[in-house]
Amino acid sequence: MDVILNQIDEALKKKGYSDAKASRLAVGHPSLIKNFRMKRDGDKRYNWASLERLAEVLDLELYFGPPREAGTVYTTQLGHDDFDVILRLDARLAAGAGVENGEVSYEGALAFCRKWLNEHNISPSQACLMRVSGDSMCPMLRDDDVVMIDQRKTTIRNRHVYALVDVDGSSRVKRVELVENEMIILSSDNPNYPTETRRGPDMNRIRILGEIVWSSHAW
Repeated sequence: MDVILNQIDEALKKKGYSDAKASRLAVGHPSLIKNFRMKRDGDKRYNWASLERLAEVLDLELYFGPPREAGTVYTTQLGHDDFDVILRLDARLAAGAGVENGEVSYEGALAFCRKWLNEHNISPSQACLMRVSGDSMCPMLRDDDVVMIDQRKTTIRNRHVYALVDVDGSSRVKRVELVENEMIILSSDNPNYPTETRRGPDMNRIRILGEIVWSSHAW
C-alpha cells in the first residue's frame, strides 16, 4: 500500500480533478502523478518540492518534523450533527488602510458543521474568525463582515484572498500575487482602490496570516 498515493487519490476524488489536471496546476505539465504511479524496483522516491506544490493544489498538508500540538478543539452537537467551534478574535482586518490591533483577545465563537469543515479540509484548531473594516474588497467583502482564516494556508496562491500583516505592522485583507524574486502585488476588488506592490526586503516583511475560506455579513 502506498500511503501517499492513497491520500492523493482521495483528494483528487474530493476535488473532482483528473491526474493530468492536478499535475498541470501543480507543476505545469500533466505527468507528475502519472510518474508517481509508475512501478519501480526498490523503494519509491518522491520529489519533495513537487509533492509540496501538489499538496497545495489538493488542499493537503505536507509536513515533516517533530510532533505538533493539535490544539484545543471545542465541540458541540445540534440534533444529529456534530459541530466544531471556531474562535473569533477581537481584532479587525482592514479592507482599505491598515488597522493596528495591538494585543488581541477572543470575543466569541461560531459553531460550524464538522462535515462541512472536513469537506473543506479546515482544522478548527488552526482557524480563526475576524471582522473586516472598510470597503476595498467590495463587493465580495463588506465593512463589518466576518471572515474565517485558515492559518495553515500561508503559501501564496496567486489572486487568492489572504489576511496579512503588512510591512508597517497593520492587519489587512487583500488579493495577493507573487511575482517570483520580483514583487508581491496586493490588490482590491473595489476598483476605487489602487494596486500596491512590495519589492525587495519588503517582500519578506509581509506575514501571511492565512487564506480567507469563508465569510458572512448581516443584511
